[in-house]
Amino acid sequence: MFTPIAKIQNFNRLASMALITFTSDFGLGDFYVPAVKARILSINPQLNVVDVSHQIDPYDLAHAAFVLKSVYKEFPKGTVHLLAMNSTSANTDGYVGIKLDEHIFLGPNNGVLSLLSDVDPGIVVRFSEAHVRASTFPVKDVLAPIAAKVASGMDLHDFGSPLPQLKKMIPRQFKASRKQIIGHVIRVDNYGNLITNITRDVFEKLNPGKFSLEFGRESLQTLHQTYDNVEAGDCFAFFNSVDLLEIGINQGHGADLLGLRHDSPVFIHFDSPTA
Repeated sequence: MFTPIAKIQNFNRLASMALITFTSDFGLGDFYVPAVKARILSINPQLNVVDVSHQIDPYDLAHAAFVLKSVYKEFPKGTVHLLAMNSTSANTDGYVGIKLDEHIFLGPNNGVLSLLSDVDPGIVVRFSEAHVRASTFPVKDVLAPIAAKVASGMDLHDFGSPLPQLKKMIPRQFKASRKQIIGHVIRVDNYGNLITNITRDVFEKLNPGKFSLEFGRESLQTLHQTYDNVEAGDCFAFFNSVDLLEIGINQGHGADLLGLRHDSPVFIHFDSPTA
């Protein structure tokens, strides 16, 4: 049984290992990011705050969700993820915390958290008026204090009551049959590579061994292992580290050179007539 001093020491030990990740569209040229971090650390200076990205395209909920969805499982279970996107928008229906895959996510109830998974979260809590106040900077004044306290050991339910339904957004879905998969570009990365919503598992289930991949005016009949499997200036296609089909041009800006952009269609034909 812990003595009071031992309890404090154990709490401090756990708090010093606790992580909060921070994702936003704030950029790095203003005071917004350090102000949020300062508020978190003023509540518990033992916490570790890790930046995921603050270069999310402004107001782009899909971009924010894609970035966080791609990395959150790499963090230890129990990590608290603070997602700051459009938190003052009229489309925001309060502020919520959810538990998903043994991770905790805090953010505005505007649909962005629903894009993190196709599975409904196990816990959804809407923060009560006692913990929410009018502010032009609710990420600092509302979400940061809750993130700090949850990461320090408090329960989500201490800050509100269960919410039956999280506000949802519906992401672009691919279509699949035995003859083809029709997907779309969901992200153009910093290098101009095009990440699609076509998943490795669906491709492997449907692929009879011969296929034709079509994007723009290009066509490929093989997948690669990495970018450098093709010569500079040639097209590549492979399933990336998050098991999504990625296409582009080695050492070139694929989006510009191929004339593709967000939401451009990508086709995989099975039993291709060109095979």
